[in-house]
Amino acid sequence: MAKKRVTSKPVKKKTAAKKLVIPDCKRFTGYKPCFPGTTCYKECVDHQPMGKRILIVNLDAMGAVVQTTAMLPAIKRKYPNSHISWITLKNAYRLLDHNPYLDAVYVWEPENWMILQQMEFDIVYQTDKTKRSCAFAGTLNAREVIGFGLNKNGKIIPLNTEAEYSYILRLDDELKFRKNEKYGTQILQESMKLTFKRDPYVLELSKEEQEFCAAYKKEHGLDQGDLIVGFNTGCSYLYENKKLTLDQHEQLINAMHGIPGVKLVLVGGPEDTERNAELVRRVGPKVVSTPTTEGVRRGICYENVCDVIITGDSFGMHVAIGLKKHVIAWFGLSCWSEIDLYDRGIKLIPEGLFCAPCWKRKCPYNLECIQMVDLKRIEGEVTRLAAERRKR
Repeated sequence: MAKKRVTSKPVKKKTAAKKLVIPDCKRFTGYKPCFPGTTCYKECVDHQPMGKRILIVNLDAMGAVVQTTAMLPAIKRKYPNSHISWITLKNAYRLLDHNPYLDAVYVWEPENWMILQQMEFDIVYQTDKTKRSCAFAGTLNAREVIGFGLNKNGKIIPLNTEAEYSYILRLDDELKFRKNEKYGTQILQESMKLTFKRDPYVLELSKEEQEFCAAYKKEHGLDQGDLIVGFNTGCSYLYENKKLTLDQHEQLINAMHGIPGVKLVLVGGPEDTERNAELVRRVGPKVVSTPTTEGVRRGICYENVCDVIITGDSFGMHVAIGLKKHVIAWFGLSCWSEIDLYDRGIKLIPEGLFCAPCWKRKCPYNLECIQMVDLKRIEGEVTRLAAERRKR
């Protein structure tokens, strides 16, 4: 009997599953396509490599956050191909809206601590001399932390030699109050191993915000080619001695009201609400009083309405500098040498006063530095600027 011929079936070779490749791209999120209708894990539509992964830790006061933005152009010059993240406090993160140098902004809260601690960074710029910021930076997975940290005894220390000048400045009153001639922006950038080129603050308005400013000016008769002068009347509760007295503000408003081509505006935050209301009660319709409780972005818009800002050394002053306004700033307890007005304004300094600057929260000398503020010089500067505006 003939044997049946058995034919073997060809064995199918198992093909290895294609390994999933996670794109090294700034746009990739991991939970939705970067562009609708695309499969970006297969083929990238607009590849933007991450480059140097950089984090800025900046949990300082709001004015310091605005001032710190001046280091962003220096970072991009040094690392053109980079992804820059920033973590800051809840009251300050809106200051970084629309910032063209930043790829991500994190609010200081537990959820974001965990996220950042899972990430890897090439560089962490730890800008603050506080235990909280130093301790947090020490928990991050970073190849290099630049700036300030904690030693084994929990003491704040400089992490690199470039940061030593800034560190010593806090420990040496003679150096800080009398000898130092460097701007704060320069001190910070040199501490961060960056090349200082006097870059401006980076404070951007959206198109909607610009349109809001234009509409507000028109509604309140501030769009007729006049010089709009804003009074930033207050300051934070932490250092209340930075502000002029109500009588000084009233005197200035009455004097400036008669200058041809000048319109006067009051600006400020929630802490200035009662103060501004009292000024309006005293001077009446000589000023336009802007709202003080509509949030930080609207507060920036109201300053942007103005051409000139008259202010103490405060958050409002830094906003005015960031908006490139002409700033007339008076100083007393704080270090005027560290503030750069970028050649757009004047500083009023208590010349020859032995106790200034001091950084004291309470003054033992009856606020002599504030009493010395030259109101006539402020009036004269506004008169000069208004005359120049009329000649255009």
